[in-house]
Amino acid sequence: MPTTVLATKLFPPARRSGLVGRPRLVARLDSTLEPGHRLALVSAPAGFGKTTLVAEWAAGHERVGWLSLDDGDNALPRFLAHLWAALPGIRVAPPAADVPTTAALTALVNDYAARADLQSVLVLDDYHVIEALDVHEAVAFLLDHLPDQLHLVVATRADPPFPLARLRGRGQLTEIRVDDLRFAGAEAGAFLNDVMGLRLTENDVRALEGRTEGWVAGLQLAALSLRGVSDISGFLQAFTGSHRFVIDYLADEVLARQRPETRDFLLRTAVLERLTGPLCDAVSGTAGSARILDELDRGNVFLVALDADRTWYRYHHLFRDVLRARLLAERPEELPRLHRAASEWYAGQHLVPEAIRHALAAGDHERAGRLIEEAVPEARRTRQDALLVEWIGSLPEFVVRPNPVLCIVAGWASMTAGELGPMERWLNDAEAALEAGARDPAVAGRWADTEDLRMAPAMVEVYRAALAQARGDVPTTVLRAERALDLAGPDDHFVHGAAGGFQALAAWSMGDVPEALSMYTAAVRSLHAAGNLTDEQDGAVVLGDLWMAAGRPSRARKTFDEALAAATRNGEPYPRVTADLHVGLAELDRELDELDRAEAHLETARVLAEHGSITENRHRWYVAMAQVRVARGDFADALRLLDEAERLYRRGSYPDLRPIAAMKARVHLAAQDLVAAEAWARGISDEVSYLNEYNQLTLVRLRIRSGDDVQELLDRLRADAERRPGSLLEIGVLQALAHHVQGDRATALAVLREALEAAPEPEQYKRLFLDEGLAPPEPTGLPDPLTERELDVLRLLDTELTGPEIARRLYISLNTLRTHTKRIFTKLDATNRAGAVRRARDRGLL
Repeated sequence: MPTTVLATKLFPPARRSGLVGRPRLVARLDSTLEPGHRLALVSAPAGFGKTTLVAEWAAGHERVGWLSLDDGDNALPRFLAHLWAALPGIRVAPPAADVPTTAALTALVNDYAARADLQSVLVLDDYHVIEALDVHEAVAFLLDHLPDQLHLVVATRADPPFPLARLRGRGQLTEIRVDDLRFAGAEAGAFLNDVMGLRLTENDVRALEGRTEGWVAGLQLAALSLRGVSDISGFLQAFTGSHRFVIDYLADEVLARQRPETRDFLLRTAVLERLTGPLCDAVSGTAGSARILDELDRGNVFLVALDADRTWYRYHHLFRDVLRARLLAERPEELPRLHRAASEWYAGQHLVPEAIRHALAAGDHERAGRLIEEAVPEARRTRQDALLVEWIGSLPEFVVRPNPVLCIVAGWASMTAGELGPMERWLNDAEAALEAGARDPAVAGRWADTEDLRMAPAMVEVYRAALAQARGDVPTTVLRAERALDLAGPDDHFVHGAAGGFQALAAWSMGDVPEALSMYTAAVRSLHAAGNLTDEQDGAVVLGDLWMAAGRPSRARKTFDEALAAATRNGEPYPRVTADLHVGLAELDRELDELDRAEAHLETARVLAEHGSITENRHRWYVAMAQVRVARGDFADALRLLDEAERLYRRGSYPDLRPIAAMKARVHLAAQDLVAAEAWARGISDEVSYLNEYNQLTLVRLRIRSGDDVQELLDRLRADAERRPGSLLEIGVLQALAHHVQGDRATALAVLREALEAAPEPEQYKRLFLDEGLAPPEPTGLPDPLTERELDVLRLLDTELTGPEIARRLYISLNTLRTHTKRIFTKLDATNRAGAVRRARDRGLL
């Protein structure tokens, strides 16, 4: 679904002659161009002249890019496509669908920063229409990293979710608000008499100004109604009430003065966000719309030109609202036909989101369903999840149920919301639809011939595997994944990736970590072949967790670092998977007892995680921060964080290997609250399995505190953990601790020595030992061990990052990086980067 750029969104409203100049406010906007200044915010309710003011200011400057926003820009790819088209002088190509958002924005920022003479401004008009969190994140990222050469102006009815207080405190924000924008005194008189052509006395102007409170739209509506009125005093006396009553009263007056054909045109085209001759012809059902638009423009009847050629317009927002209210009151039966005509016109222009929106507004759900069905493959591939959820939620069940593709999307949407029961019902409906289509070709002929329809039988099995995995039914997960692979064709790479991923997750749930690693690595390759690059990047989080289960934290760290390097440009993160990667790195640093570094990763993740995290992982930030709080001895805050994690947790595809209730029990144990820990223990199953292992190991810790014999249970857990080195090390530590508590120091030391010798990287698990009151093992293998900072540098040397990129990632200078690198080479007896990495791998450091 390639994004088509609407050129009309890129032009400021054409400046009219005779407008009231506002030099005081224009001068305040000039501060936007000062070095270090980031944002000019023009924020006020509708009808106060925000757009007119900014357009007046922009007309006096070169290199001003303009973007008029609408509801469709809540889709991030569409927003970015128009953002790129609006920016003046940009040399960086627009981002492709698989390019991370802030990686693309970083390239944009760097392009401007490299040209000191390129002073440019970007205006975002009508920003209040933006509700999509990922679009807010993208603009906030751009705002945080603006070079001195690029400045941002935002016009909006409501303050955007930007760090305004911080910008205000740093002197980087100019604000123009409703009190600044009111017309008062000479401005009101100039507008009413000079611009609108009235002959009002000073007292009349004062009275009208008082009635409207300087509200520009109210003054304009009043002026249009006053044309030809002889009893001005009587009009002004009747002109009272709130803005809403003012709008109703004056709109009646304005509409009543239009020719019947013009009034008819106004009402019929009120359903449109933007107006142009051919579109209005299609909607109004008559020719000559371009001429009517020109007449309305010249008559100053609340029409805003969107391009210099005056071929695209929009109604003033308030005027459009009034027109729509009148249309609904007077001709409600016409609404479906008008929206249907708009949908057909937009579809003919390949503007699919607009076509779908009008089809839904028309109540033509069959047409909307067909358009959505055709749009699903690309929207799925590019992970436009919010758009898909919105679309499928807008369709009635009688449209969705007979269509297998739409049923599958509805089932997926239910799963993202954690609603497993509805998901199963939608999958049943998808199977029933496929069976009906197999029996009757006429039924199947009503479906769009898309990639997703071809894969539908296999995708039903994929999502049944997901459902089983979420319910902890491992055998059914395996069975459904195998069926999906049997149904998939050789080129159905997405099915191979998804089904293979669930096979790997099932193996992980059963504790077979080596098999899970092998399967999941192959699944990620299939996702790459399918073009599902976002899903491929998400897979790095699972691979990192699997390496942790394999007892290889260094490989987990390498996986996270490489994913960050692949998904970023110049080390800058982007929303979604990056948040989860930083959380993963924080957990690794916490295990190394590098608590400050862990908190730094979590702070980075916090900015991104709320809106950019994988749905199933949104609780994980709170879990990781809780573990840091435990390490610092702040048990009350740890429990508070785990409560929030519990609230956010959603059962999904990933195995629940660390139940939050058991984590709370461990915090109670650390806080010496044995009563609370015992209360938790009463509900724990005695089953020995990987999915119950965390519970059992928590129970072991409680029983050791109580002086009970736990060796038999630990022996059973050890036998079950044969293919999980990470688990074996923890079990060995607890076995040693149990012998020590029983007074058998010799056996404790022997057991601990055996566990350390068997573990691939015991020195990576400092907190495991510190939390149990034991001394952590020291790194081995080098006469002069590498410091933690040198290990950080070494891990990044084993990536594709350049030297300057590594320095930026670690927040150090290039000279400091060279010093660290030289010491690493000396300690590893290497002469270059490749040799150092090779020797580090030989010694188990990577």
